[in-house]
Amino acid sequence: MTVATKRRTVLAGLIPALGVRHVRAAERAGEVESSRGECFALAATARRTLAPSATVFVGDTVGTGAESALALRLGTATEVHLGQKAQLRIDRFLINAGGVLELEQGGMLFDHDGKAGGSNLAVRSSFGLMAVRGTRFFAGPSNGVFGVFVQRGAVMVVGVNQAVMVASGMGTNIVQPGAEPTAPAPWGVARIDAAIASVM
Repeated sequence: MTVATKRRTVLAGLIPALGVRHVRAAERAGEVESSRGECFALAATARRTLAPSATVFVGDTVGTGAESALALRLGTATEVHLGQKAQLRIDRFLINAGGVLELEQGGMLFDHDGKAGGSNLAVRSSFGLMAVRGTRFFAGPSNGVFGVFVQRGAVMVVGVNQAVMVASGMGTNIVQPGAEPTAPAPWGVARIDAAIASVM
């Protein structure tokens, strides 16, 4: 199986969890837990400011400005933290079932409470595809590359022709879009702390 086929298989595997019904643009995905600085949501041509308790919807692209941060709760068991100058599109999402998020720029911390059951979710970016189930991981700029570090659980990171499974306590690097993920390896404490601090 090629990695391109594997990517399609991963996304196809989400379809049963997401259902076949039509997803409306105004379907609620979650709400803002906290915000700092410039935080917003884009939907079609409309832009709205995000503040604590504001609702976010399927189809929204949520983002932050310079020196800003945003924390979202999606469903009842998933938190997403975005650092400065980040943009994340909520492509598809079903409460506690999974979905597809698209990290368009910046960094994020994804945290799903495993006690609530698995979450069949994928995160797409220009650097690759990340398939996750009930886990906590960072993805975004780190040490001059795009890095993925898993604090809990496991994430399959799919590049163009290669896929790696990143286990708890390990990380992988993608130097640029189109490059392959490196073999998983431990990150140093300083790098982990800097990555997490960048999205909080």
